[in-house]
Amino acid sequence: MNRWHAGLGLGLAAMAGCVFAAGDLDDLLDVAKPADSGGGLHGFAEFSAARAYETPSHWSKLRARLNIESSGRLSERVKWKLGGRLDADAAPDIESDVYPAAVRRDRRSEAMIREAYLDISAGNWDYRLGRQHVVWGEMVGLFFADVVSARDTREFFLPEFDQMRIPQWAARAEYFGDDWHGELLWIPVPSVDNIGKPGGDFYPFVAPEGARFAGEDKPDHRLGNMNWGARLSALIDGWDVSGFFYRSTDTAPTFYRTSLAPLTFEARHDRINQVGATFSKDMGRFVLKGEAVHTSGRKFNTTDLSAPNGLVPSDTLDYVVGVDVPLARIWRVNAQYYARRYFDHRDGMVWDKNEQGATLLVNRQFGDSLEAEVLLVSSLNGGGYMVRPKVVWQMDANWRGTAGLDVFGGAEDGVFGRFDQSDRAYVEVRRAF
Repeated sequence: MNRWHAGLGLGLAAMAGCVFAAGDLDDLLDVAKPADSGGGLHGFAEFSAARAYETPSHWSKLRARLNIESSGRLSERVKWKLGGRLDADAAPDIESDVYPAAVRRDRRSEAMIREAYLDISAGNWDYRLGRQHVVWGEMVGLFFADVVSARDTREFFLPEFDQMRIPQWAARAEYFGDDWHGELLWIPVPSVDNIGKPGGDFYPFVAPEGARFAGEDKPDHRLGNMNWGARLSALIDGWDVSGFFYRSTDTAPTFYRTSLAPLTFEARHDRINQVGATFSKDMGRFVLKGEAVHTSGRKFNTTDLSAPNGLVPSDTLDYVVGVDVPLARIWRVNAQYYARRYFDHRDGMVWDKNEQGATLLVNRQFGDSLEAEVLLVSSLNGGGYMVRPKVVWQMDANWRGTAGLDVFGGAEDGVFGRFDQSDRAYVEVRRAF
């Protein structure tokens, strides 16, 4: 962590004093009578291996991961949490004839602060200051209204979502009413997606033959790159609904064409506005859920050589509706329909004006220790499919083993088909402590 981030963490914690009067701070930070100072370590250690079995067959992951966190109280009204993660992956160096040097350096090892925040309670208001996860939506298999967290997409959307989310340095204030909840969010130094390096198994951009990459222009630490937003949630006649506005530096990159001779692309992060809504309702035999997000400010790649930087701007509407159905206490079935509409679609754009898809998840429990699951995600516009069968064995309270396949298919320029050569079999063993 650099000096900027260290100073930012201390600064966000110090901001607590701006919310309360001096007398209130004496009560908040009365550490002479803590309810539970905490401080015990817990987390998990995990080893995961993945073998890409398409030609050329190779190890795509041989990773050891250690995730440690601790939490406690400074007083009855102030809590803290600190967590970090260490990764080491041997696969890129073992497969040096498959992965470029930049990919090997990028994936060899990593250390990350996952969470480092204070929680402060003051009547109906709660404040969280520091590095934290902010989850505004959650569907199966893909992201829609979950717009705040950045993501590690070096393995596409294959890892567990709580592990692939990248937290933000943020100040968050929440107000809790009787049947409603308001939230204000400020992110002075945004994190963006970790897309890896060209030549990785799941690099997000398919460039024309012979194209070059000029790297990634990540947002600098200036006021114009700050993120901020507000969200309001309410429970109305059994419907859990929410709406939000979010102004941000896009976590996902846009690939700008910076030169035609030679053809060169650079990843940049645009400023965008997003207005969204979510809903869920327990209908008795099933749960109905949905999310929708309108985004303005993004640009999209086109084959039109006259387009500036090879891009055209377009507002979009992403939406999804799904049902979650438990059956006989041992089966779970989830089905979703999702779509994206481009309001300013033009000839030459990579994607259709109305991109559509569907997901189906079927899960079967076998007693308390074993479950089998298959997830199918498919484009309805010829973008291909992703099939993910797996088996999970909960050996005891602390040990868990997982084995499965990640299979892609479809057109080589499709959202899933482009990863057709990255099909893999994997195993994971985790020990919680």
